[in-house]
Amino acid sequence: MAKQRTKGRSAKSVRRFRPLAWVRRWVLRFVAISVGVVLLVVAVHGTVEPPRTFYMGQEERRLGRIDHIWVPLADVAPVMARALVAAEDANFCGHWGFDMTAIRTAIEEGYGRGASTLSQQTVKNVYLWHGRSWLRKALEAVITPLVELVWTKRRIIEVYLNVAEFDEGIFGIEAAANHYFGVPPDRLSAVQAARLAAVLPDPKGRSASKPGPDLRRRAARIQDGAATIRRDGRSACFED
Repeated sequence: MAKQRTKGRSAKSVRRFRPLAWVRRWVLRFVAISVGVVLLVVAVHGTVEPPRTFYMGQEERRLGRIDHIWVPLADVAPVMARALVAAEDANFCGHWGFDMTAIRTAIEEGYGRGASTLSQQTVKNVYLWHGRSWLRKALEAVITPLVELVWTKRRIIEVYLNVAEFDEGIFGIEAAANHYFGVPPDRLSAVQAARLAAVLPDPKGRSASKPGPDLRRRAARIQDGAATIRRDGRSACFED
């Protein structure tokens, strides 16, 4: 009888093992752990300077060196932050990482750049890689809300300005201000700030110090936009 009961329990154990349920359970655990690790890293970077980005490393290996010095946003002329928002994401203070109006417009008009917010660009620059792929976009879509949840809007601007590429091998607003105009970032004028913001779509193909007609026109629009968002309060979320 004892042997029969033992055999019965063994048979039930075999029957009860469900591979799909086991795999699903471990996948869920892996996802939970991954999200926890990402959230912890994002939380730390809410106050601690992130390491050099993957793209910076690529460029440093290609060029031999890059120019990059981290600077607090308090040491950057306020007009630079306004110019950046006017150029890249005018509704920055009003969204949670994704500008749904811009996304709908981009889909309707068949272009993509205008739909990418500063929050998304910051996530891509700091945590991911350049280039188009569904995997990168999926990771960006997951991490962006976490950044918006943990970081302040001012912190997003600060990090973006410190990791953005402004010319070949020139990363961050400290290096850019000195490279183009020979001034520290807290001495940037409204015109200089607008020109720096204007090179961001194509930092290797445009020059803030030697702007062509197209860049001058774009910079003039950015300068007007920076003044407008200050007047109408759209810069309140990142201003002191």
